[in-house]
Amino acid sequence: MDWYMMNCELLATCSALGYLEGDVYHREPDCLESVKDLIRYLRHEDETRDVRQQLGAAQILQNDLLPLLVQYPQDKALFDAVVRLTVNLTQPALLCFGKVPADATARHHFLQVLSYLQAYKEAFASEKVFGVLSEKLYDVLQLDWEQRQEEDTLLIERILLLVRNVLHVPPDPTEKQDVDGDASVHDRVLWALHISGMDDLLKFLASAQSEQQWALHVLEIISLMFRDQSPEQLAALGQGQAAAERGEDTRELETLRQRELAEKRARALQRPSRHSRFRGSYVIQGLKAIGDNDVVFHKGLHNLQSYSHDLGKEPRRVPRRRWAPPDPGPSRRSARNVRLFLCHFCQDFLEGCYNRLMLLVKDQLLREKAQQHDETYYLWATAFFMAFNRSRGFRPELVSETVGVRAFHFIEQNLTTYYEMALMDKKEAVTWARRMHLALKAYQELLRTVQEMDRSPEPAVRDSSQVIKNNIFYLTEYRELLLALFRKFDETKQPRAFLRDLVETAHLFLRMLEHFCRGRAGLVVQSKRVRRKKKPRAPAALAPQPPSAAELEELWAGLAPQLQACLQGEVPLPEDVVPFDAASETPVEEQRAEALLRIQGCLRGAQAPEALRLLRCAREVWPEGDVFGPSGAGPPEETQLLREIFFAALPRHAPPEAEEPEELEEEEVEEDEEEQTVQVAEKEFNFMDYLKRFACAPVVRACALLLRGYAQNSARTNHCAARLLHRLARDLRMEALLFQLSLFTLFHRLLNDPGAAAHQELVALAKFILGKFFALAATNKKAFVELLFWKNPTAVREMTEGYSSLQEGEGAAARRAPAWTPQEEQALRELYWKYKEVEGQDVIAAILAELPAPGRTRRQVVKHLVRLGLASSAKDFPQQRKGTHIVLWTEEQEQELERLFEEFRGSDDVLGNIMKNLTARRSRARVVEKLLGLGLVSERKELHKKRRRKGRGPELGEADALAVSAQDSSAEEGDSEEEEEEEEEDAESDPLEEHWVPEEGAGQGLVHLLHQEGLAGPLRWLETCLRRTAGDREQEGLSFPVPLVPLSEENEDAMEDRRFRALLRELGLRPPASEQESFWRIPATLTLQQLRRAAASLAHHSPDPEGLPQHPEGLPAPPRHPQAPASAAEQLPAPLGSDSESEEPVPVPLQSGSKRRRQLDSEDEDGGSPEAEPAPAAPRSEDDDDPQPAGRRKRARRLEEEEEEEED
Repeated sequence: MDWYMMNCELLATCSALGYLEGDVYHREPDCLESVKDLIRYLRHEDETRDVRQQLGAAQILQNDLLPLLVQYPQDKALFDAVVRLTVNLTQPALLCFGKVPADATARHHFLQVLSYLQAYKEAFASEKVFGVLSEKLYDVLQLDWEQRQEEDTLLIERILLLVRNVLHVPPDPTEKQDVDGDASVHDRVLWALHISGMDDLLKFLASAQSEQQWALHVLEIISLMFRDQSPEQLAALGQGQAAAERGEDTRELETLRQRELAEKRARALQRPSRHSRFRGSYVIQGLKAIGDNDVVFHKGLHNLQSYSHDLGKEPRRVPRRRWAPPDPGPSRRSARNVRLFLCHFCQDFLEGCYNRLMLLVKDQLLREKAQQHDETYYLWATAFFMAFNRSRGFRPELVSETVGVRAFHFIEQNLTTYYEMALMDKKEAVTWARRMHLALKAYQELLRTVQEMDRSPEPAVRDSSQVIKNNIFYLTEYRELLLALFRKFDETKQPRAFLRDLVETAHLFLRMLEHFCRGRAGLVVQSKRVRRKKKPRAPAALAPQPPSAAELEELWAGLAPQLQACLQGEVPLPEDVVPFDAASETPVEEQRAEALLRIQGCLRGAQAPEALRLLRCAREVWPEGDVFGPSGAGPPEETQLLREIFFAALPRHAPPEAEEPEELEEEEVEEDEEEQTVQVAEKEFNFMDYLKRFACAPVVRACALLLRGYAQNSARTNHCAARLLHRLARDLRMEALLFQLSLFTLFHRLLNDPGAAAHQELVALAKFILGKFFALAATNKKAFVELLFWKNPTAVREMTEGYSSLQEGEGAAARRAPAWTPQEEQALRELYWKYKEVEGQDVIAAILAELPAPGRTRRQVVKHLVRLGLASSAKDFPQQRKGTHIVLWTEEQEQELERLFEEFRGSDDVLGNIMKNLTARRSRARVVEKLLGLGLVSERKELHKKRRRKGRGPELGEADALAVSAQDSSAEEGDSEEEEEEEEEDAESDPLEEHWVPEEGAGQGLVHLLHQEGLAGPLRWLETCLRRTAGDREQEGLSFPVPLVPLSEENEDAMEDRRFRALLRELGLRPPASEQESFWRIPATLTLQQLRRAAASLAHHSPDPEGLPQHPEGLPAPPRHPQAPASAAEQLPAPLGSDSESEEPVPVPLQSGSKRRRQLDSEDEDGGSPEAEPAPAAPRSEDDDDPQPAGRRKRARRLEEEEEEEED
């Protein structure tokens, strides 16, 4: 269709607008109605945007609409209609089509609309048009909000949208070929906008209190104004940098000239001195041809270096989906007067509008008042204006709104969201990658601003920088962000510009973190660990809740008379009860379990005849094992058996669900689901350990990809990439990590480059790596093969130290299942055919029992059987449901249980020993219930595992205590996790924890052993805490639990020692009772005499400090802490531990500020009160400025919160 041939109705409507005569436009009487008709036509255009294309081909906007705007601004109705039509015609092509069409025809229409928009933009480069728009906007803004009508608000919005649409039009590709400094169409539009005063109105809208609703419109227009500008170049303008710009251009030209001269000299050396009419043929020794002979070269020797086996081959076609996204070219410099205007605009905007506008925009984004993806304008403005401020004098108060922890958090959140969406939304991955690039540039600029704040001469600015770095380096998310971006970098979705900014940001982050860690000993950061634990599958939503024990007793009492009547023959039994279906596909074992469930259901449903009939029929079908009673069971035995079935907690099947498609075998075999929980803890930070996280193939591959274009990269980009590789090779001593063929090809090209003199840093790195490689190749002949593969630290260690250097259990092979040998596969086949036909036996369990080493899991065996074709899927080997094999207790099993209970009654772990020796495998819960039912125990607490360190109490002597302690130490590694869990359970139920009374000399054997192990300091600290608590209770007359807070590293290590905790139990102290508590406590039930007796038992092996005054009781008085005032003991009711090896508890200091700052900025805290008396303390290093280690403040803060909860 020829778009120049307009539709007749559309042509008639356009003719009724008016006509242009010279510079004067004469409108027709029906001009307003014609404009409204055009708006109506645009509303009903088809998917090819035919009306829009016809109007663009007829140049209606250039010849009719713009003259109407300029010459008839006083006609309000006509002006509003023309502005409305102009906004519609100039809307971006992406809004018209939704996205760039993939179809060739639709793409042609898209490009046609885009060409008309570029013509519209050139027509708007007029001072008259923008002058009229500015005057109209100024007049409306002069009105107060009470005087404004709805039409005025709509006019403001349409004018802003019109300016946005015009600036949004992309430049013509042919325009980019112009020389820098020439005025492009975009520059002329900006100049017209500046001359008309529209830029001042935009600054007013950004700063006015009453115009907050236009914040996002203004920010979008400003972002389009500076679309092709560089903040560093704008900042350098007007500061005497013109000569510097010319000097930079001169250096670039000189570099190109030197490269060209070097290439000419190289070609001159290759050219032979005498012309040869016959070039001849040559044999290239050492270079094999397709066969075994050397290559025969039929060209001149000067062409030898360009020879390759790939000559003459057809290049491999790359699919469109694997094409690298287009990289934005170098920024084009606008005309100088335009750049000066934009530079002044940036200065005025930063001084009067930036902080307020960014606050309003962020508030609208957080309250979801903005449109989708409007946060990209916020990210762009953060990066651009902060870079401009940093490059032009750096005044931190001008960008204070976007400098802070909240700004980092907001950008990190958006960057993580874009990163996750790029992985999930594969079709729009390129779009998400562009948004990710904007967020990354904002994150990089924030880091640069914080780095610039460190250099500020003002102490307040430097302190603010320290606070920000404390927070961002403390949290795991900020430290892991760049690593995640490196690992998921995809060169087919993300442009090279993203990779460039990623490498520069990683270099900056590592440099700041290294400088921050320098001089800080014991830096504490947050660490997160994902813990996976099994959880049972969720029951059905509508499954009925089992009745309680009381309800079951009541039901049985009502059912017993009916059951007795059935047993005596007074009530007839039904005849149509069948417990087994031979034609069913359900296995026999499952049908037996179903029979038990049916019997229980009949009993609980008060259907005694059906239950008794089912029991007798099932006994005939399954006589083995006497599960349903012996064959000659009488009424008493049947009554007891039905009672057990009635009260048994039988596993019930979930209701059938909708069938799902077949999943992988691993998911089918798995019976339990994994539940992931994130555990947050703190650890001491080591910079070199963090740097090792970057020693991986994705980081090295990304740097190699970036350095391929080293000739086009900036000097800073090459420096950042080379410095990152240097850290991995030199600082971590992993030179072999860079032994890769693609990197060596790059080094070869670099060393042969005539212009390599401009890249001395890269040349030095290449020579260093190549030297290390050839030195290694002299001893490791496999090094040349290793060049073909990207390596990890494990491969680097094998390559450098030897391929047998890894111990058993190290490396990636430790996590991989061992391969099946032919002998193992043959054994597996034989075992499978052996047990396949055995009825009632688990085939996989039988195979596992006889399968030779190495040990295999059930899943591995099932998967390999499916792989060998012996089974169709994992569903052929269902796992037996727990609890369905043996449910009822036979008489022999009850007798065995009673015998085992009497045998192990006096042991420490009664239930555990019974479970180990029980013939029939049952769960712990079933055994406990049976023991309670038989009356062997009265409550569950009697079956808890007894803590031998609790039970020995005052009865054990010194030798016994030493023997038991040594036994505990030897068994520590075996069952540490199980005993810790049982400690928590026993802490809630064991009465000895609160009411055990220590006797004179209790725990002396453990005290002697702990002294020999070097725990004299923690013992003195514990003795002092007991004495101080006794003194406080004597003075105040009150008793309440007192926590023990180990504030020193030595005391904390002692609290984690098993023997030290055994001593605490012997002295009567209580461990944490629940998750709400974190510290051991001195119970309130201990009297003054008991506390002093316990302290005396510690003092027998603890020499008294010299020079300490004595109490009347003969005990040394505890000294005061140097940080505590004289009245500290009276203010705090309980001691909180000691910070050094001195014998005194330290009160928790109340600190202000955030928790992370207290943990990281230990040097900001000063010493204690000068009025306090000095106390003997352990010697400290010169670097330790804080008397209280940073890692212990969290415990102190937690103690304050616990005390506040107790007071409430």
